[in-house]
Amino acid sequence: GHLVTVATCNLNQWVLDWEGNLERIIKSIHLAKEAGARLRVGPELEITGYSCLDHFHELDVFSHSLEMLRRLLLDKSTHGILLDIGLPILHRNLRYNCRVIALDGKILLIASRPKMWLANDGNYREMRHFTPWMRPRETELFHLPKELAKVQGETHVLFGDAVISTPETAFGAETCEELFTPKAPHIDMALDGVEIITNSSGSHFTLRKLDTRLQLIMEATRKSGGVYLYANQQGCDGERLYFDGCAMIIVNGDIVAQGSQFSLNDVEVVTATVDLEEVRSYRAAISRGLQAATSSAKYQRIQTPFELSSEDDDADVGMRPTLPMQPRIHSVEEEIALSAGCYLWDYLRRSGTAGYLVPLSGGIDSCATAVIVYSMCRIVMEAVKEGNEQVIEDVKRIAKYNGEGVLPKTPQELCNQVFTTIYMGMKKQSSRETRQRAKDLSDAIGSYHVNLDIDDVYEAQKRLVVDTVNFEPKFKVEGGTVQENLTLQCLQARIRMVTAYEFGQILPTARGRPGGGSLLVLGSANVGESLRGYLTKYDCSSADINPIGSIDKTDLKRFIAWAEHKFDLPCLHDFLTAIPTAELEPITHDYVQSDEVDMGMTYDELTIFGRLRKLNKLGPFAMFQRLVHDWSIDRARVEGDTAPYYTPAQVAEKVKRFFHFYAINRHKMTTLTPALHCNDYSPDDNRFDLRPFLLPPFWKSWSFKRIDMELARIEKKRASKAT
Repeated sequence: GHLVTVATCNLNQWVLDWEGNLERIIKSIHLAKEAGARLRVGPELEITGYSCLDHFHELDVFSHSLEMLRRLLLDKSTHGILLDIGLPILHRNLRYNCRVIALDGKILLIASRPKMWLANDGNYREMRHFTPWMRPRETELFHLPKELAKVQGETHVLFGDAVISTPETAFGAETCEELFTPKAPHIDMALDGVEIITNSSGSHFTLRKLDTRLQLIMEATRKSGGVYLYANQQGCDGERLYFDGCAMIIVNGDIVAQGSQFSLNDVEVVTATVDLEEVRSYRAAISRGLQAATSSAKYQRIQTPFELSSEDDDADVGMRPTLPMQPRIHSVEEEIALSAGCYLWDYLRRSGTAGYLVPLSGGIDSCATAVIVYSMCRIVMEAVKEGNEQVIEDVKRIAKYNGEGVLPKTPQELCNQVFTTIYMGMKKQSSRETRQRAKDLSDAIGSYHVNLDIDDVYEAQKRLVVDTVNFEPKFKVEGGTVQENLTLQCLQARIRMVTAYEFGQILPTARGRPGGGSLLVLGSANVGESLRGYLTKYDCSSADINPIGSIDKTDLKRFIAWAEHKFDLPCLHDFLTAIPTAELEPITHDYVQSDEVDMGMTYDELTIFGRLRKLNKLGPFAMFQRLVHDWSIDRARVEGDTAPYYTPAQVAEKVKRFFHFYAINRHKMTTLTPALHCNDYSPDDNRFDLRPFLLPPFWKSWSFKRIDMELARIEKKRASKAT
């Protein structure tokens, strides 16, 4: 036969949730079998969950993984289908990130190889936990633990880099990062006649990343031909990352099946029927044949009589290959709403807390955080309507609606039970407009809202300084120094943080919520403000989770503008038109505090600085060399060019200002609230952006001197051209 039905999946695994992870794996196998699939592939490290981090140093993780594998092999309901399972293996005192290929309760191979090319940049630290397999196309024997040997009926199985050969085809595996490498394993496999490639991934979400991933996966078989099965985790498995699923099946460069990128389903199986003859026809090019004939990369084939297809299937005229489809890619605004909404629901249901609390300032950042929580409630209620049993069970447990287990009927009703917004004003600093915007937003999304003033607490705390050192600090507009001004601003900000946690602890009890509990406090500092250090250490940027911590202001504005219409929230228009302000200084008839004025740069410029610093890996001097051209006032006007126009001296000043404040505020990054990872220029010091937090002053650094030297050279050139 040549018609083969194959299955891949998205699994919402949770680190160290041994029995829960196994239950989801088994459910995916059952769904694959029900769809007629003869091969099922799952995500990377699916038995443990991907984000175990330093737990991978613990021997328990490896012994428990094999115990779960044994239970899987003994479960006869998983027989009758080839299984590709991800787990860590300890072999000869080395820790490997492995695949186990199994059939009918027996192991055919410990892994169609241990992972060779480990992900070790950005959020990934696989070289810290695993050893790569450095012997391509070689195998050796793995000694099975006693209980697993009883199941296998043998003491040893093959371990290493090989492929599985069935009567009609051959399949091999590569794992996640290996797809992204210049010389990916699938190339040599395809040249050696392997027709089906499985890829088990733990690939996390980043804004605008899916298109790149899709192109790489499609290109993998567009050049080499073949069937490509991509599996991924989906959801929050216990870390800052959201794994965005999108399991898919590709044939000769065309997508024939694609799973959801964002979902509350714990298990989603994607199947397709493929025609192996199409692969063979696609590979008929003479040039490809010459490369295959001269390739020295020959894989050991592990033989199995198990058939992926049959002549009976070929005779079934109701069976046909799955047709190609257009890839589904969400807009940036949809990605923010869906990724953060799904992440927050996973975090809430798995944390065992009663809900979320957000301090609303009346500005766009805290507004965006609140709208994301509302998006979560919309996603949850949609899943309830669809009959998602796990979501319904979680809603009954978390919302405890009316104390009777009655389900909410609208997102607003759910929001009122699990979400509190709090406006903490000051009579002199807070405007009527920001207070009203906060209330309007709460009314629109249905949150339980608290409106209070912190003046009494602020004055009491301020009196400590007055009474103790006989000195009364004043704001800048009252004639105070810069240090006095900062002291009073930070005092208010930190009082708000303490107040937010106080109300988060007591509100569920005060409201009479069954079971009481506490609320998780959400932060609202965007990526640019964190990078620039435009926040008070231990203010409302200090929270339990920050859903917008790696999203820039521009994307947040796009999201709010989209949500205004998509979620039917007309009150959001006022947030878009308001001037961003911290409202930490008194408002006078001729002064209102402005974020961009305080920072000395626009939010759009901050985004550019952030990308060049992290993604382009530019220091102060290299960044000046880049921007003095990109932002040049002398450059030709081109349609679609939205970059600002600055003189070389202005560019130098802006670059210096950014790095000066970046350096003196770097210490704040060490206490940043864990943020959902959405951008690859996040300054998250604890995991993603590892740099010193005590830096020498840039203003007298050699980098700044080099900028001055280069600026003088440029100005001399400009002067000579002008004359």
